[in-house]
Amino acid sequence: MKHIIAIILSIMVGGQFLLGQPANFVWNTQSKNSSESMPCGGGDIGMNVWVEKGDILFYVSKSGCFDENNTLLKQGRFRVRLHPNPFEEDKDFQQILCLNEGFIQINGTDSKIYIWADVFHPIIHLEVEGKKSEIELYYESWRAEDRQISKKLEGQQSSYKWAVPKNVVTHRDSILATDCDLTFFHRNADYTVFDVTVNQQGLKKESESLYNPLKGLTFGGRISGDLVFRGNQQGIYQGQNYMAWMFKSSKAKRNHHVQITLHTAQSSLEEWMKGLRQVEEVVNLKKDKKASREWWKLFWQRSFIEGEGVPADAIRNYTLFRYMLGCNAKGEWPTKFNGGLFTFDPVNVTPDTPFSPDFRKWGGGTHTAQNQRLVYWSMLKSGDFDMMKSQFDYYNRLLHTAETRSRVYWGHGGACFTEQMENFGLPNPAEYGFKRPENFDKGLEYNAWLEYEWDTVLEFCQMILETERYSGSDITSYIPLIDSCLEFFDQHYRQLAKQRGRKELDGNNKLVLYPGSACETYKMTYNASSTIAALRKVLETYGHKPEMLERIPDIPLRIVNGYKMIAPAQIWERVNNVETPQLYPVFPWRIYGVGKDDLEIARNTYYHDPDALKFRTHIGWKQDNIWAACLGLTEEASLLMLKKMANGPHRFPAFWGPGYDWTPDHNWGGSGMIGMQEMLLQEVDSKIYLFPAWPKEWNVHFKLHATQNTTVEVSLEDGRIVDLKVFPKSRMNDIVNCLEN
Repeated sequence: MKHIIAIILSIMVGGQFLLGQPANFVWNTQSKNSSESMPCGGGDIGMNVWVEKGDILFYVSKSGCFDENNTLLKQGRFRVRLHPNPFEEDKDFQQILCLNEGFIQINGTDSKIYIWADVFHPIIHLEVEGKKSEIELYYESWRAEDRQISKKLEGQQSSYKWAVPKNVVTHRDSILATDCDLTFFHRNADYTVFDVTVNQQGLKKESESLYNPLKGLTFGGRISGDLVFRGNQQGIYQGQNYMAWMFKSSKAKRNHHVQITLHTAQSSLEEWMKGLRQVEEVVNLKKDKKASREWWKLFWQRSFIEGEGVPADAIRNYTLFRYMLGCNAKGEWPTKFNGGLFTFDPVNVTPDTPFSPDFRKWGGGTHTAQNQRLVYWSMLKSGDFDMMKSQFDYYNRLLHTAETRSRVYWGHGGACFTEQMENFGLPNPAEYGFKRPENFDKGLEYNAWLEYEWDTVLEFCQMILETERYSGSDITSYIPLIDSCLEFFDQHYRQLAKQRGRKELDGNNKLVLYPGSACETYKMTYNASSTIAALRKVLETYGHKPEMLERIPDIPLRIVNGYKMIAPAQIWERVNNVETPQLYPVFPWRIYGVGKDDLEIARNTYYHDPDALKFRTHIGWKQDNIWAACLGLTEEASLLMLKKMANGPHRFPAFWGPGYDWTPDHNWGGSGMIGMQEMLLQEVDSKIYLFPAWPKEWNVHFKLHATQNTTVEVSLEDGRIVDLKVFPKSRMNDIVNCLEN
């Protein structure tokens, strides 16, 4: 009884679950603009939904909609207006994110509006119920004409970044209205940034064999319902001109339904139109609604964290952010770290970006691995293994391109994946450098931050291996990727050593990892600890290259002010950024930590390394909260977690950022999720440690995943475990309660 009362109390004071269901998130007043929007989505569709001056508005984004400049374009803005207007007074207003079933409900005087995305088909549904009304729907496009990309900062939305050539435009969409529906689409021009990049990087002869996701790409959709076209009008929203296509319901009635069908394909326009019709033909509203809502219910049953008191807001924000990640569960493309599917008008992020709603810093098709990894590590303990597939497939599609780079530039095998690269597998052209010395190594980026940084792919190799350990997933299709990524380091660094002298290994028969890079921070390194830890951990988990494992050097250590600690590398030339790679052997590589040998060496690094102290913060992709948790530092982990997962600067509390990137900052949320999970549960040598860095006075109830298809559900009350469920039961013997030690 005491346990039941505690759970009810948790809901009353801000807990996130009611009998295993996440609580609704509710607003009782309308919003000022798109920065006060609420996320909604499913499958691979994201919407920003808000009600402003009595109008319902929402942006639509879909995974994979890259234009010829590799900007991730939105599908447009939709405006819905009812007559009579049920939102004239806020006293009856509610906007509800119904998390458990994945839809938004908007209540007004005698009316209810439902907005939801089909998880299994690329379709959005808008349903109106209540008193008899007429509905007006406006499709608003800021891409009715070509848009000149005229400023260096605006170029950040594309792969050109600050090096935008003259006369580069975002090409207009095709928007076709009939009497009763509207079709809109963007079809990429024949010549894209792919061609520019291939030519820049000396791979024109190889271009036909390289993966090109931009060629012939068409994306868009159709609006249909009981609607009649009423013409066009122009307007301005958040400083941006737009053209609106106006529709009105054929008559006043109690129930309205509008369907927005989306489709993306690399095909002829005729085939794209055919594919769009095929998607529309499979719709069964009642059946599809039931299936989508059941998917969300099962999603929340996989894992959860609920709590009360001090961490309640942080735990709620964990839940809200996980929902945002779930909206791209079926996406072909991974969730982008710099906003995912939920960016909004950029002038509301920072006033120096008065650009279109398509804008985000750090590109649309550009993949930055140091950031992406923090979006995906949390999915292991949350049990969202299906959501990791898009990130793994991203690398698998690009394996041939990465191997081509190694073969063409250096004449050896293995896959060379750079830290920052395009969705077609080549380094970002601006970062690669348009102005570079003629004789500079074609395989290297002419870039002080990114040169020689190519070990981040190993984190995704390890994630793949971990999904097999956690869920028994069949990873056969990814084995060539893992093998080739490891082979690159072996072949490349032995080749570099032989170019410098007679021997390819050092005096201890170990690889010499020089020149290298410890993240973007310690440059031109000799044996970076982050790279050594990565190679050692992946090789140990992989288990198929024992000879190479023998060639990996030891992690370098040093003594600073009398404290023995992990060194960033044996030697480095300069410090460029503010990362702390000397703690990467703690996370993600778990060579040091709770239950491990030499814990004090890692704790000394956390407490006494001068750069680690100088760089420490909770902002953005910073992971000090994760390291504190993995080292069992409860007080530090708690303080950093509360800062990291506090409400963001916008109305929706999980819209963090911009941090170092953009808003919503998904690697801010991802690092926060990871840190909270590590505070609650860690696994070391098949032992499952409960509460290794969680304050005993914080009551909490959680369900998380461990290896061997294991789930652990625990309730902590007043410093005591009052309920513990472990499945399979055989793993109960592996449980270690850290609160008793």
